[in-house]
Amino acid sequence: MKSLKIGLVFDLRDEYMAEGFSEEQIAEFDSKETIKAIEETLQQLGHYTERIGHGRSLCKHLSEGKRWDIVFTIAEGMFGRSREAQVPCVLEMFNIPYTFSDPLTCALTLDKAMTKVVVASGGLNTPPHFLVRSVSEIKNIKLRFPLFAKPVAEGTGKGVDKTSKIESLSQLKTVCSRLLKKYNQPVLVEEYLPGREFTTAILGTGKKAKVLGTMEIRVKPGAPAQDYSFQVKELCEKFVDYLPMEAGSLREKVERLALQAHRLLECRDASRVDIRLNDCGEPFFLEINPLPGLHPTHSDLPMIATQQGMSYNKLLETILTSTCTRYGLT
Repeated sequence: MKSLKIGLVFDLRDEYMAEGFSEEQIAEFDSKETIKAIEETLQQLGHYTERIGHGRSLCKHLSEGKRWDIVFTIAEGMFGRSREAQVPCVLEMFNIPYTFSDPLTCALTLDKAMTKVVVASGGLNTPPHFLVRSVSEIKNIKLRFPLFAKPVAEGTGKGVDKTSKIESLSQLKTVCSRLLKKYNQPVLVEEYLPGREFTTAILGTGKKAKVLGTMEIRVKPGAPAQDYSFQVKELCEKFVDYLPMEAGSLREKVERLALQAHRLLECRDASRVDIRLNDCGEPFFLEINPLPGLHPTHSDLPMIATQQGMSYNKLLETILTSTCTRYGLT
């Protein structure tokens, strides 16, 4: 691959903290360590990099006439359910190549209910669900208890805690009322899956997409919640075991489902798919992340790469090569 001028677009936690946002509001954003690791790796691969910053900074740079061969974007945005699509939209308007999925996929996959509708239409397993827009709609739910409730368009386990697993109608009303008020968005309610939980990493685009590997997520006894909640994720070193999934027919089923979801939702370059088993041990799609975290040691995608013997440099090179191939830059 020829040497490229690469712009880096990202949401830095410290910048938003300085603006007065809470730790939960910026939980999806990246640390200085992550940006430094990406920048240094791309430079080691022979490319010139320029830090652009968040989406608003990107707009300022573009208005000043700045351009790049490609933009490596991990920005997730702050406002609206289509916030992850904002940077890709701007870059497409200026016809600048960029990493990862396009605006349609980014907007779709942040809305977990819409994603489930598309996944189910493709014949893939996903738990039955109901979208609660107001407490008055709860009476219309015909799902089997136990249920699980979470905000429809948040990531990093926001809104998920020990009360998210719901055993009764009264508990459902209490939890939905709280989530509707706090997050100002609909609440996704779905039938609870009691089995093991996995996350599968996919690299590539379309027919070229392939499974990198699968990691099991085991929440330890004594954790603040026995599901993968916001607090558990924030304290994962203490409360979570991350284990390579054992080879066998179950892993084949899990990875086939993940790859099908990646292709069906038209994710590009990389994604990470969350899957859980039902009471019969069958894998079901939970959600997909088309902008997986890239901290070298704490993010799931690089952790899976490490488990599979792929270095961080090779991971980023593979992602960048996929992007360049799509745009004919190789």
